[in-house]
Amino acid sequence: MEKNPQDKVTDRWFHFLYAVIWPFFNLFRPLKVIGRENIPDGAAVLCPNHTTIGDPFYVVFAFGRRYPMRAMAKIQIMRVPFIGWILGKGGVFGVDRGHADMHAVKTALKLLKDGNKLLMFPEGTRVREGEDVAAKTGAAMFATRTGVPLVPIYIQRKKRLFARNAVVIGQPYHPQYAGRKPTPEELDAITGDLMDRVRALGEGQS
Repeated sequence: MEKNPQDKVTDRWFHFLYAVIWPFFNLFRPLKVIGRENIPDGAAVLCPNHTTIGDPFYVVFAFGRRYPMRAMAKIQIMRVPFIGWILGKGGVFGVDRGHADMHAVKTALKLLKDGNKLLMFPEGTRVREGEDVAAKTGAAMFATRTGVPLVPIYIQRKKRLFARNAVVIGQPYHPQYAGRKPTPEELDAITGDLMDRVRALGEGQS
């Protein structure tokens, strides 16, 4: 699918930021990427676990410069002077997690329909070891509304400085549901299955 002019501009900003940040990130947090062959062409919802503030960088650099992506972030980050502006240029958009943010929903759906990859954390917040946080159904809703696949991703929970930290990219898949559109119960089931797949990727990773 040919990208529209605005997406092409955003991709150029993404590549610029990638080139600036990657050398420093790779020096301090080198990656061990497993499953890069599973990265799909075209639109997809990328769904990692979330434990540290730097997790988006792990996904971006695990996918590589060839696969620019858009990302959903909490609105507070986008309101930080300059930081929010530069992130917005590179394809990040804010979501108000405390409310039904229809603008963010419409933005996500349009990005996927335009052929972009969308990074979002189903857990919605950073989750510490032993915490039990129910994942949100947004990723399942976006995938079923647009017909794009979900991609489960596991990011190593305990990161180490100057050591290779694992990012495991799972196989993309299309969630299944019975009717024309999934019921709330089916969205819950799809989300539960997604997180099971993410956790399964992490087996054997520290």
